[in-house]
Amino acid sequence: MELTRRNALALGAGAFVAAILPFRASAAAEEAIAAFTGGAAVGADGITLTTPEIAENGNTVPVTVSAPGAESILILATGNPTPAVATIHFGPLAASQAASTRMRLAGTQDVVAIAKMPDGSFVQASNTVKVTIGGCGG
Repeated sequence: MELTRRNALALGAGAFVAAILPFRASAAAEEAIAAFTGGAAVGADGITLTTPEIAENGNTVPVTVSAPGAESILILATGNPTPAVATIHFGPLAASQAASTRMRLAGTQDVVAIAKMPDGSFVQASNTVKVTIGGCGG
């Protein structure tokens, strides 16, 4: 491939987009968290998030979250273009405040769960999930 001025500009533009894309996804996740919490401070105790450390297939990554006593739980995939995965609401007759689902991950990223507790406080847990491509660890 011959490197012309046009090719150099195209490569530069592509590099810029590749560099800025994670920041846009992160900003969308922060906006979703702020909308759910209303800007309140978030604690760390009282919620359990279970995800695999390595997912060979990013199309079906299992997630389990539990927060005893929670009113609702928000699950986010911070690196996805649309980070909100699920919002689960629990009624007063719910036997337990736990849920399991599968999500699609665009690549290696953090999975975050935030629970709203009955007293109006929020607690958060997060795990990093490494998504491999074709099982090669790439």
